[in-house]
Amino acid sequence: MIRALCCLVLAVLAVPLVAFAAPISVHNLRLWPAPDNTRLVFDLSGPVEHRLSSLRDPERIVVEIDNASLKDKLAPLDVSRSNIASVLATEPAVGKLRITLEIKRPVRPKAFVLKPFGQYGHRLVIDLFDETAVESVPEPEPVSAPPARTTFRPADLVVAIDAGHGGEDPGAIGRRWRTREKDVTLAIAKELYSLINGVAGMKAVMIRDGDYFVELGQRRKKAKRLKADVFVSIHADSLPGKRAQQVRGSSVYALSDRGATNEIAKALAASENASDWIGGISTKDVDSDVLKVIGDLNKDATIVDSLKLGTGILGSLRGSVPIHGGRPAQAAFAVLKQPIPSILVETAFISNQQDEENLRDRGYQKRIAEGILRGLRQAAPWILSRRDAGSESVQAVSRPPAVSPTVPLPVAASVTHEHTVKVGETLSSIARLYDIHIEALRFLNDIHGNELPVGARLRIPARGGDG
Repeated sequence: MIRALCCLVLAVLAVPLVAFAAPISVHNLRLWPAPDNTRLVFDLSGPVEHRLSSLRDPERIVVEIDNASLKDKLAPLDVSRSNIASVLATEPAVGKLRITLEIKRPVRPKAFVLKPFGQYGHRLVIDLFDETAVESVPEPEPVSAPPARTTFRPADLVVAIDAGHGGEDPGAIGRRWRTREKDVTLAIAKELYSLINGVAGMKAVMIRDGDYFVELGQRRKKAKRLKADVFVSIHADSLPGKRAQQVRGSSVYALSDRGATNEIAKALAASENASDWIGGISTKDVDSDVLKVIGDLNKDATIVDSLKLGTGILGSLRGSVPIHGGRPAQAAFAVLKQPIPSILVETAFISNQQDEENLRDRGYQKRIAEGILRGLRQAAPWILSRRDAGSESVQAVSRPPAVSPTVPLPVAASVTHEHTVKVGETLSSIARLYDIHIEALRFLNDIHGNELPVGARLRIPARGGDG
């Protein structure tokens, strides 16, 4: 009896453990077509092992998944706007799932799995990059936007409009009407695109013009490729718990490489920077720059100019929509690490019921866009002058705005005087003394730590902002 029991135990141990593991189910499939790539996302009940291969004649991408099965038949997909001709899922053997993608044109495929994050569980992501379109995709014309001017001059101010989130990443979601941030930001971005391209001397370009995901690094790279002079990222922030109904209004943020100016800014930056993980990015694609979020700021990417631009736009929004905070705040927003003036506009708190209702209103969306435009038009002369733009274009965009900003600009280009550090003074106390941003003080004096030797002479900007 004992011998028979031992044989049974040995027989069980000889069977691979995977045979006892319940197969992972694939229970949903989403497709996100973009101008230069297509993303397929499979929702999974757990982690999987997979292999990817490319086949020719006809062009196919095959992904084989171990110990997996379909929970239900895959729902039909609209592949008309993608580089995929068809999607076929088969189970050639027990515990084997094969996904075959018939491709319309040559692609560079990539597949990776994602652990649960935010509202999502385990996912298998397949990215198909169009080899013929990666560098040659024309700037998209947003659907539903009125026709814009088709010719521009080299001296035009080029504004990159970044509609936050998109595709797999919905952003924050309103509590009352379940409004998705990605939809609101795209609507406002399209409105701003139309307004800017109706102004002589200005040109708008879109980072995304549809419901698809663009990685943070790619947002920065696209702005550079489109030769943008200014980067405006549009979002709608959110707060948890009881504070959700207590805080509302628009706010503007600039980059900080040394901490946030307040707790809301800090939490908001952490949330926005996490969008790459929600939207789906392989850890192999996250370089050390993004993993550190900011690291050492390139001195060409001037915080001072971003604060100046942000203060002007916040002042232009004042009077048109509710405002949260008197001056731009700062935090480590990865998307704002640009070599050009860059700001993030939080149009409203989507977690607040009144703000959520406002964000759903087309008239409110237009007022936000008009406020941003007024701030951009006022900033255009000094931004263009930094790259030696022609005077004709400067004059075209510098007509007096309908509403002048009521908030003073944080920093002027020139330095009016110096300050000699006294015993007991700190960076914060000096910043408060002159009503300037502490980051502007750091930037202009190339200060990396908090030590201030007594007797040191600091350059002081002409005007200040938030300390």
